[in-house]
Amino acid sequence: MKVFVTGATGFVGTAVVQELLNSGHQVLGLARSEESANKLIDAGAEAHHGDLNNFESLKSGAAISDAVIHLGFVHDFSRFEQMCHLDGQVIENIGDALLGTDKPFLITSGTALFSKDGTTIETDRSVNPHPRIATENAADAIAEKGVKVAVIRLSPSVHGRSDIIGFVPTLIRIARETGKSAVINGGNNFWPAVHKLDAAKLYRLALEKPFVSGTRYHAVSEQGIPLKEIAGFIAEKLQVPVVSLNSDEAAEHFGWFAHFAKLNNLTSSEETRKVLNWFPHHPTLMEDLQSDVYFPEKQ
Repeated sequence: MKVFVTGATGFVGTAVVQELLNSGHQVLGLARSEESANKLIDAGAEAHHGDLNNFESLKSGAAISDAVIHLGFVHDFSRFEQMCHLDGQVIENIGDALLGTDKPFLITSGTALFSKDGTTIETDRSVNPHPRIATENAADAIAEKGVKVAVIRLSPSVHGRSDIIGFVPTLIRIARETGKSAVINGGNNFWPAVHKLDAAKLYRLALEKPFVSGTRYHAVSEQGIPLKEIAGFIAEKLQVPVVSLNSDEAAEHFGWFAHFAKLNNLTSSEETRKVLNWFPHHPTLMEDLQSDVYFPEKQ
């Protein structure tokens, strides 16, 4: 099938595009620049010029394709609430283009909507007032109109080579800049993780398998890694101390990232694995940390 992909040249998007192409699908990737368009063409995909603020370009890309995967998101944390609202509008507009068709639409959300004691499962729905809930609310709204929608919740840490803006690189950067690797209140909170190549396969499997509109899938290969283990390894590599901060100290140390540094997000993917026959097998987060993925030898 021909798949329209937003965020096609991003960290996860490039892996999804390659997974689709390798499996015999055609890809039409959203490109906001000539550089992005050339990357897509070099990979073997087609380029569709436009961006997430150009709703007509999104509608036309969806209209000429057999399916849509929405991975694009504007990572401007200085305007995070506004960008979450934009994501809801993107989903609504693509949904309008898919009304009256049976074309599958995969939407990207995150398990980080949930921060709680206990384990999050696929049937859970967040009541968290976090702005990112706009994505899942928009998905549910177009599902009610009859659009064939499924939501893939990515782990907070989607890791792998070329990860430069994710959660782990952010922790490393802050530790370098401050001279200490910090956790909050002991760092006994948990982050789920998934390798980008395992996540990419999940997108393909979800696309190829018929699903009930409104379904959630969890891109989670490790249901929870204690943050103190991640921070400890970063400290060892950078030869800086590990420190535990209280909430006030954390706000000053981490800035906008404090919310994610204290995230407690144990998450199961048992149902996802069973339904999609998905078996993650690429390196774990700690294996990537221990290799040269995040700490190249030259550094």
